[in-house]
Amino acid sequence: MIAERLVRAGVGKLRIVDRDWVEESNLPRQTLFTEVDANEGRPKALAASNELLRINSRVSIEAVVEDVTHRNIARLADGCQLIMDGTDNFETRLLINDLALSQEIPWVHGGVLGAGGQVMSILPGVTACFRCLVPDLPPRESLPTCDTAGVLGSAVGIIACWQVAEAMKILTGNLDDVCRDLMVIDTWNTAVRLVSLETLKQTGTCLACEHKRYSFLSGEHESETTVLCGKNAVQIAAPKGTTIDLSQLRDKLAEFTTVSANPFFIRCEVDGHPLTIFRDGRTIVGETSDPSLAKNLLARTIGA
Repeated sequence: MIAERLVRAGVGKLRIVDRDWVEESNLPRQTLFTEVDANEGRPKALAASNELLRINSRVSIEAVVEDVTHRNIARLADGCQLIMDGTDNFETRLLINDLALSQEIPWVHGGVLGAGGQVMSILPGVTACFRCLVPDLPPRESLPTCDTAGVLGSAVGIIACWQVAEAMKILTGNLDDVCRDLMVIDTWNTAVRLVSLETLKQTGTCLACEHKRYSFLSGEHESETTVLCGKNAVQIAAPKGTTIDLSQLRDKLAEFTTVSANPFFIRCEVDGHPLTIFRDGRTIVGETSDPSLAKNLLARTIGA
Protein backbone atom coordinates (compact mmCIF):
# COMPACT_ATOMS: atom_id res chain seq x y z
CA MET A 1 0.00 0.00 0.00
CA ILE A 2 2.94 2.34 0.67
CA ALA A 3 4.32 1.68 -2.80
CA GLU A 4 0.94 2.23 -4.45
CA ARG A 5 0.44 5.60 -2.76
CA LEU A 6 3.96 6.68 -3.75
CA VAL A 7 3.46 5.68 -7.38
CA ARG A 8 0.09 7.41 -7.56
CA ALA A 9 1.69 10.52 -6.02
CA GLY A 10 4.22 10.65 -8.84
CA VAL A 11 7.35 9.18 -7.26
CA GLY A 12 9.17 7.94 -10.34
CA LYS A 13 11.60 5.31 -9.06
CA LEU A 14 11.10 2.61 -6.44
CA ARG A 15 13.12 -0.35 -5.25
CA ILE A 16 10.86 -2.93 -3.56
CA VAL A 17 12.54 -5.54 -1.38
CA ASP A 18 10.62 -8.48 0.07
CA ARG A 19 11.63 -11.99 1.12
CA ASP A 20 8.17 -13.51 0.93
CA TRP A 21 5.55 -14.79 -1.50
CA VAL A 22 1.84 -13.96 -1.77
CA GLU A 23 -0.61 -16.04 0.25
CA GLU A 24 -4.38 -15.83 0.58
CA SER A 25 -4.04 -14.46 4.12
CA ASN A 26 -2.33 -11.37 2.68
CA LEU A 27 -5.29 -10.30 0.55
CA PRO A 28 -7.44 -8.56 3.23
CA ARG A 29 -4.73 -5.97 3.94
CA GLN A 30 -2.39 -5.80 0.92
CA THR A 31 -4.11 -4.15 -2.01
CA LEU A 32 -1.54 -4.87 -4.73
CA PHE A 33 -2.10 -8.64 -4.63
CA THR A 34 -4.83 -10.83 -6.12
CA GLU A 35 -6.04 -14.40 -5.76
CA VAL A 36 -4.06 -15.27 -8.87
CA ASP A 37 -0.86 -14.08 -7.16
CA ALA A 38 -1.69 -16.16 -4.09
CA ASN A 39 -2.63 -19.29 -6.04
CA GLU A 40 0.61 -19.14 -8.02
CA GLY A 41 2.73 -18.22 -4.98
CA ARG A 42 4.31 -15.26 -6.74
CA PRO A 43 7.09 -13.39 -4.91
CA LYS A 44 5.57 -10.32 -3.27
CA ALA A 45 8.11 -7.91 -4.72
CA LEU A 46 7.42 -9.14 -8.26
CA ALA A 47 3.63 -9.21 -7.86
CA ALA A 48 3.66 -5.69 -6.44
CA SER A 49 5.90 -4.44 -9.24
CA ASN A 50 3.62 -5.86 -11.92
CA GLU A 51 0.55 -4.22 -10.43
CA LEU A 52 2.28 -0.87 -9.90
CA LEU A 53 3.35 -0.77 -13.54
CA ARG A 54 -0.28 -1.30 -14.54
CA ILE A 55 -1.15 1.74 -12.42
CA ASN A 56 1.64 3.90 -13.82
CA SER A 57 3.78 2.51 -16.63
CA ARG A 58 6.13 5.51 -16.55
CA VAL A 59 7.66 4.64 -13.18
CA SER A 60 10.86 2.66 -12.80
CA ILE A 61 10.47 -0.22 -10.36
CA GLU A 62 13.17 -2.65 -9.26
CA ALA A 63 11.76 -5.78 -7.62
CA VAL A 64 14.22 -7.59 -5.34
CA VAL A 65 13.37 -10.99 -3.82
CA GLU A 66 15.75 -11.05 -0.85
CA ASP A 67 15.76 -10.99 2.92
CA VAL A 68 17.22 -7.76 4.30
CA THR A 69 20.30 -8.53 6.39
CA HIS A 70 23.43 -6.71 7.54
CA ARG A 71 25.25 -8.34 4.63
CA ASN A 72 23.13 -6.86 1.86
CA ILE A 73 21.34 -3.78 3.23
CA ALA A 74 23.98 -1.32 2.02
CA ARG A 75 23.63 -2.68 -1.53
CA LEU A 76 19.85 -2.69 -1.32
CA ALA A 77 19.77 0.94 -0.15
CA ASP A 78 22.42 2.17 -2.59
CA GLY A 79 21.26 5.31 -4.36
CA CYS A 80 18.09 5.69 -2.28
CA GLN A 81 16.94 9.10 -1.09
CA LEU A 82 14.42 7.66 1.36
CA ILE A 83 13.69 4.31 3.03
CA MET A 84 10.11 3.27 3.84
CA ASP A 85 9.54 0.66 6.54
CA GLY A 86 7.05 -2.07 5.70
CA THR A 87 8.70 -4.70 7.90
CA ASP A 88 7.23 -6.80 10.69
CA ASN A 89 10.04 -7.18 13.24
CA PHE A 90 12.26 -5.07 15.48
CA GLU A 91 15.54 -6.60 14.35
CA THR A 92 15.07 -5.44 10.76
CA ARG A 93 13.90 -2.00 11.85
CA LEU A 94 16.93 -1.53 14.06
CA LEU A 95 19.10 -2.66 11.16
CA ILE A 96 17.44 -0.12 8.86
CA ASN A 97 18.01 2.50 11.55
CA ASP A 98 21.74 1.74 11.68
CA LEU A 99 22.11 1.89 7.91
CA ALA A 100 20.06 5.06 7.62
CA LEU A 101 22.11 6.83 10.27
CA SER A 102 25.45 5.67 8.88
CA GLN A 103 24.51 6.75 5.33
CA GLU A 104 22.44 9.80 6.41
CA ILE A 105 19.34 8.53 4.60
CA PRO A 106 15.94 9.62 6.00
CA TRP A 107 13.47 6.84 6.72
CA VAL A 108 9.87 6.52 7.83
CA HIS A 109 8.91 3.78 10.27
CA GLY A 110 5.41 2.35 10.34
CA GLY A 111 4.02 -0.54 12.32
CA VAL A 112 0.57 -2.08 12.77
CA LEU A 113 -0.77 -4.57 15.30
CA GLY A 114 -4.40 -5.31 15.94
CA ALA A 115 -6.44 -2.21 15.11
CA GLY A 116 -3.70 0.31 15.84
CA GLY A 117 -0.29 1.40 14.73
CA GLN A 118 2.39 4.03 14.80
CA VAL A 119 4.40 6.23 12.47
CA MET A 120 7.80 7.80 13.13
CA SER A 121 9.94 9.86 10.77
CA ILE A 122 13.71 9.71 11.28
CA LEU A 123 15.92 12.47 9.91
CA PRO A 124 19.52 11.45 10.75
CA GLY A 125 21.27 14.04 12.89
CA VAL A 126 18.07 16.01 13.39
CA THR A 127 15.37 13.90 15.04
CA ALA A 128 15.36 11.07 17.55
CA CYS A 129 16.15 7.76 15.89
CA PHE A 130 14.35 4.43 16.21
CA ARG A 131 16.90 3.15 18.73
CA CYS A 132 16.16 6.15 20.94
CA LEU A 133 12.65 4.70 21.11
CA VAL A 134 13.70 1.01 21.27
CA PRO A 135 17.19 0.88 22.87
CA ASP A 136 17.44 -2.92 22.92
CA LEU A 137 15.94 -5.78 20.96
CA PRO A 138 12.80 -6.79 22.94
CA PRO A 139 12.52 -10.46 23.95
CA ARG A 140 10.28 -12.18 21.41
CA GLU A 141 8.11 -13.74 24.09
CA SER A 142 7.38 -10.36 25.69
CA LEU A 143 5.48 -8.94 22.73
CA PRO A 144 2.11 -9.62 21.13
CA THR A 145 2.30 -10.70 17.49
CA CYS A 146 0.05 -10.60 14.46
CA ASP A 147 -0.70 -14.26 15.19
CA THR A 148 -2.07 -13.44 18.64
CA ALA A 149 -3.47 -9.94 18.09
CA GLY A 150 -4.34 -10.03 14.39
CA VAL A 151 -4.07 -7.09 11.98
CA LEU A 152 -7.01 -4.97 10.84
CA GLY A 153 -6.69 -4.20 7.12
CA SER A 154 -8.07 -0.68 7.45
CA ALA A 155 -5.46 0.12 10.11
CA VAL A 156 -2.73 -0.91 7.67
CA GLY A 157 -4.16 1.51 5.11
CA ILE A 158 -4.27 4.41 7.55
CA ILE A 159 -0.70 3.87 8.77
CA ALA A 160 0.57 3.50 5.19
CA CYS A 161 -1.08 6.74 4.13
CA TRP A 162 0.41 8.61 7.09
CA GLN A 163 3.84 7.23 6.17
CA VAL A 164 3.46 8.41 2.59
CA ALA A 165 2.37 11.86 3.76
CA GLU A 166 5.61 12.09 5.73
CA ALA A 167 7.54 10.73 2.75
CA MET A 168 6.20 13.44 0.47
CA LYS A 169 7.39 16.13 2.88
CA ILE A 170 10.88 14.65 2.83
CA LEU A 171 11.06 14.05 -0.92
CA THR A 172 9.89 17.60 -1.70
CA GLY A 173 12.41 19.14 0.70
CA ASN A 174 9.87 20.36 3.25
CA LEU A 175 11.84 19.03 6.18
CA ASP A 176 10.55 21.63 8.63
CA ASP A 177 7.06 20.15 8.20
CA VAL A 178 8.15 16.58 9.03
CA CYS A 179 6.57 15.35 12.26
CA ARG A 180 9.13 15.08 15.08
CA ASP A 181 6.78 13.08 17.32
CA LEU A 182 5.70 9.46 17.40
CA MET A 183 2.20 9.25 15.92
CA VAL A 184 0.10 6.59 17.67
CA ILE A 185 -3.20 5.73 16.01
CA ASP A 186 -5.99 3.56 17.44
CA THR A 187 -8.59 2.98 14.74
CA TRP A 188 -10.91 0.93 16.98
CA ASN A 189 -11.28 3.56 19.68
CA THR A 190 -10.92 6.46 17.24
CA ALA A 191 -7.92 7.99 18.93
CA VAL A 192 -4.77 9.71 17.65
CA ARG A 193 -2.03 11.01 19.89
CA LEU A 194 1.42 12.48 19.42
CA VAL A 195 4.18 11.34 21.76
CA SER A 196 7.09 13.75 22.03
CA LEU A 197 10.53 12.20 21.42
CA GLU A 198 12.55 15.33 22.18
CA THR A 199 13.48 14.17 25.68
CA LEU A 200 14.82 10.89 24.27
CA LYS A 201 16.97 12.82 21.82
CA GLN A 202 18.27 15.18 24.50
CA THR A 203 19.50 12.46 26.86
CA GLY A 204 22.51 11.82 24.64
CA THR A 205 22.59 8.14 25.59
CA CYS A 206 21.47 6.52 22.33
CA LEU A 207 24.07 4.01 21.16
CA ALA A 208 23.17 4.60 17.51
CA CYS A 209 22.55 8.28 16.81
CA GLU A 210 24.70 9.70 19.63
CA HIS A 211 27.54 7.19 19.98
CA LYS A 212 27.60 5.91 16.36
CA ARG A 213 27.60 2.27 17.46
CA TYR A 214 25.85 0.43 14.66
CA SER A 215 25.76 -3.03 16.20
CA PHE A 216 22.88 -4.28 14.04
CA LEU A 217 24.65 -3.17 10.87
CA SER A 218 27.84 -4.92 11.97
CA GLY A 219 25.96 -8.21 12.38
CA GLU A 220 26.35 -8.40 16.15
CA HIS A 221 22.66 -9.20 16.58
CA GLU A 222 22.10 -11.40 13.54
CA SER A 223 19.73 -14.31 14.12
CA GLU A 224 20.20 -17.65 12.37
CA THR A 225 16.51 -18.43 12.71
CA THR A 226 13.50 -16.12 12.69
CA VAL A 227 9.90 -17.00 13.58
CA LEU A 228 7.83 -15.24 10.92
CA CYS A 229 4.88 -13.21 12.12
CA GLY A 230 1.53 -14.42 10.87
CA LYS A 231 2.84 -17.42 8.95
CA ASN A 232 3.41 -20.19 11.53
CA ALA A 233 6.81 -20.60 9.91
CA VAL A 234 10.52 -20.36 10.68
CA GLN A 235 13.09 -18.76 8.42
CA ILE A 236 16.61 -20.22 8.49
CA ALA A 237 19.46 -18.08 7.18
CA ALA A 238 22.31 -19.60 5.18
CA PRO A 239 26.04 -18.96 5.66
CA LYS A 240 27.48 -15.95 3.87
CA GLY A 241 28.22 -16.59 0.22
CA THR A 242 25.84 -19.52 -0.16
CA THR A 243 24.42 -20.01 -3.65
CA ILE A 244 22.15 -22.92 -4.53
CA ASP A 245 21.63 -24.37 -8.00
CA LEU A 246 17.84 -24.52 -7.86
CA SER A 247 17.47 -26.79 -10.88
CA GLN A 248 19.92 -29.32 -9.45
CA LEU A 249 18.22 -29.25 -6.03
CA ARG A 250 14.81 -29.59 -7.66
CA ASP A 251 15.93 -32.77 -9.40
CA LYS A 252 17.32 -34.13 -6.14
CA LEU A 253 14.16 -33.43 -4.14
CA ALA A 254 11.90 -34.74 -6.91
CA GLU A 255 13.18 -38.24 -6.14
CA PHE A 256 11.14 -38.37 -2.93
CA THR A 257 8.63 -35.49 -2.91
CA THR A 258 6.62 -33.26 -5.20
CA VAL A 259 8.48 -30.09 -6.12
CA SER A 260 7.33 -26.82 -7.67
CA ALA A 261 9.77 -24.19 -8.87
CA ASN A 262 10.12 -20.69 -10.28
CA PRO A 263 13.20 -18.54 -10.98
CA PHE A 264 13.35 -17.37 -7.36
CA PHE A 265 12.73 -20.45 -5.19
CA ILE A 266 11.60 -24.06 -5.09
CA ARG A 267 8.89 -25.52 -2.86
CA CYS A 268 8.29 -29.00 -1.52
CA GLU A 269 6.73 -30.70 1.51
CA VAL A 270 8.40 -32.94 4.08
CA ASP A 271 6.44 -34.66 6.86
CA GLY A 272 3.58 -32.19 6.44
CA HIS A 273 5.87 -29.15 6.56
CA PRO A 274 6.13 -27.00 3.42
CA LEU A 275 9.71 -25.91 2.64
CA THR A 276 10.58 -22.92 0.46
CA ILE A 277 14.24 -22.75 -0.53
CA PHE A 278 15.76 -19.65 -2.13
CA ARG A 279 18.84 -19.29 -4.31
CA ASP A 280 20.86 -17.75 -1.48
CA GLY A 281 20.17 -20.79 0.72
CA ARG A 282 17.58 -19.04 2.86
CA THR A 283 14.81 -21.49 3.72
CA ILE A 284 11.34 -21.04 5.19
CA VAL A 285 9.84 -24.05 6.98
CA GLY A 286 6.08 -23.88 7.41
CA GLU A 287 3.60 -25.32 9.91
CA THR A 288 5.93 -24.81 12.87
CA SER A 289 7.26 -22.08 15.13
CA ASP A 290 9.96 -24.34 16.58
CA PRO A 291 13.43 -23.39 15.23
CA SER A 292 14.91 -26.73 16.28
CA LEU A 293 12.33 -28.71 14.34
CA ALA A 294 12.76 -26.44 11.33
CA LYS A 295 16.55 -26.89 11.30
CA ASN A 296 16.16 -30.65 11.63
CA LEU A 297 13.82 -30.81 8.64
CA LEU A 298 16.20 -28.71 6.59
CA ALA A 299 19.16 -30.91 7.49
CA ARG A 300 17.23 -34.03 6.50
CA THR A 301 16.15 -32.49 3.21
CA ILE A 302 19.20 -30.75 1.76
CA GLY A 303 21.92 -31.64 4.25
CA ALA A 304 22.29 -28.09 5.58
